[in-house]
Amino acid sequence: MDMQLKDRFAELWKKYFPGAELPIAFWYADNAEGTEKLTLPKEHRCMLGDLAPVRQGKSLRFDEYTIGCQGGKIYCGFSDKQMPDFEYFLSCGIPGKVEGERYKKTPGLVKDYLNRQETYSAPEQYLVFKRFDQLGWGDQPVAMVFFAPPDVIAGLFTLANFAEAELDGVHCPFGAGCAAIVRYPLLESSAARPRAVLGLFDVSARPFVKSTELTFAVPMGKFTAMVNDMEESFLTTKSWAIMQRRIENMFKRG
Repeated sequence: MDMQLKDRFAELWKKYFPGAELPIAFWYADNAEGTEKLTLPKEHRCMLGDLAPVRQGKSLRFDEYTIGCQGGKIYCGFSDKQMPDFEYFLSCGIPGKVEGERYKKTPGLVKDYLNRQETYSAPEQYLVFKRFDQLGWGDQPVAMVFFAPPDVIAGLFTLANFAEAELDGVHCPFGAGCAAIVRYPLLESSAARPRAVLGLFDVSARPFVKSTELTFAVPMGKFTAMVNDMEESFLTTKSWAIMQRRIENMFKRG
């Protein structure tokens, strides 16, 4: 991690988003020294719940055995095997056999959705998560992931589009909560024009966060550009000063 960038962002984040939660970072590594390994899950467990301690400052590492959801293993690159009858699970179900989530209208649409997805395999043994202030010079984040309420999201969204001529500097694809914070940002990180990813619209994952929170994941290249743009952007205007006060008051109230 570039320590100058880290210090600069920390200073500007405190200035323009007073009281707002710091982002968490992720990357893959074979050596995850200084992180804790999760216990083996005894039953289905959503990855979003496991990230709560990271948001509180604990550094964790995941692998193919400690992610408690098959979807999470797939979206984090540790498996390519979907559960049986997944196209029915995500849509209408099979009476007496599979309860459908009804997130897609038909099994055929699910199959089309899966065929359109770009997949990848975890390049190293562990998937590491650390909160921003815990990052060290040897860490190599792929992306920064913000958990934030609408006013903070509005600032991040506008900043992500500040240096963009295109209309989609922020991408909002359909997918699981963990796909929005790992798979899609990782794929964007290698794109010619990396975009930020707005997410956490997954109804199954939302119980693990506050009702006021969404995620905003930013590939590191774009994150660096956004930090460098902060002092030149709308964040310095009277319009944002109104939002600054509102954000500060929001977090003071808790």
